[in-house]
Amino acid sequence: MRMPATLIAAATALALAAPAYAKVIPVPAGENAQARLQEALILAAPGDVVELGAGRFVLTDGLSLDVKGVTVRGAGMEATVLDFTGQKGAGEGLLVTSDEVTLRDFAVENTKGDGIKSKGADNIVYYRVRVTWTGGPKETNGAYGIYPVESTGVLIDGCKVSGASDAGIYVGQSKDITVRYSLAEHNVAGIEIENSRNAIVHGNLATRNTGGILVFDLPNLPVMGGGNTVVENNMVVDNDTPNFAPKGNIVAGVPRGTGVMVMANEMVTVRGNVLANNPTGQVIVLAYPNAFTDARYNPYPRRIVVGPNQIIGGGTDPQLPGGEQLKAAFGGALPPVIWDGLGGTDAITGGQKLLGLSLNLPKQGASPDQAKPAPFELAAVLPAPTPDKVGAPAALEARIAR
Repeated sequence: MRMPATLIAAATALALAAPAYAKVIPVPAGENAQARLQEALILAAPGDVVELGAGRFVLTDGLSLDVKGVTVRGAGMEATVLDFTGQKGAGEGLLVTSDEVTLRDFAVENTKGDGIKSKGADNIVYYRVRVTWTGGPKETNGAYGIYPVESTGVLIDGCKVSGASDAGIYVGQSKDITVRYSLAEHNVAGIEIENSRNAIVHGNLATRNTGGILVFDLPNLPVMGGGNTVVENNMVVDNDTPNFAPKGNIVAGVPRGTGVMVMANEMVTVRGNVLANNPTGQVIVLAYPNAFTDARYNPYPRRIVVGPNQIIGGGTDPQLPGGEQLKAAFGGALPPVIWDGLGGTDAITGGQKLLGLSLNLPKQGASPDQAKPAPFELAAVLPAPTPDKVGAPAALEARIAR
């Protein structure tokens, strides 16, 4: 029986539209790793897997990937290591500028700049990736460990980052974001969501950082108006590393011992977390403290909901002006929530009844010595309902099951 002409035409169109059979490009560790790995990233076609063998890849320059739909897969975050200790330039270890990329099961160590940066790369997945500066916290370490920026659709799952001089896991100027089941330790900021919307940060462990989890909105950036973020079911404990960020960096002002900090953002919910033994404060909510000229920018926190959370200890060594006197006034430890007092009645509410400390600053940009500290109480009100659209697209889940 002859196939109808319409079916023949449809089958031909599908054949032409379908990509060639995806292939696996093996790249073993060993000599000339730099050239062999970069060549594989250049020659890969959409759907291909660049498969990194077990072992240590000794690299002297950054790598780049700009092909859509490629998977870079190692043998495990402890088994496959991209070693940039001898990197000659000051850039990132790996730069990704294409969509639908999956990075999984390998490690990046000792980059001169950022560990892995993806820019304008939509629907990107970081799965079981480790980024580490093996010399411990140092100002000379790269700024960011895992660093997606200007993206729609970001899934970071099961990753580990330590030693970043700005933020271990940083998502900036993006939307539709999930950061989950990851470990951030010995960074200035463990996890930071900046100028981004529709993010969920859950199931992570942030410990031994200067600050555990930060949700910021800053002026003078291409993408403005961060908000609609949920920070839930994380363990944010023992964040007590002295701040080692370079001077002038915005996170250089994060006090050692900060659990969760929300700055100049809107619709942020902090709930269901274990907040334990963060020596300055478990939750800090504040306005942007610096002068700015960006007419688009709102420097105040709005509709921040704190709680219910499990609160354990904390506030025993506050790195704030007059911290020792404040601690004494509150019986040896500051209360769980510290607020600069700015933003009015719309700034902060509680999902549980909690005592807080308001610094009662007179205006945005006021210096800390103008504070008039006083206790305040978060009302035990029901949190605002979480909008449906929060987190990475569900389609990204399938890519980590392969």
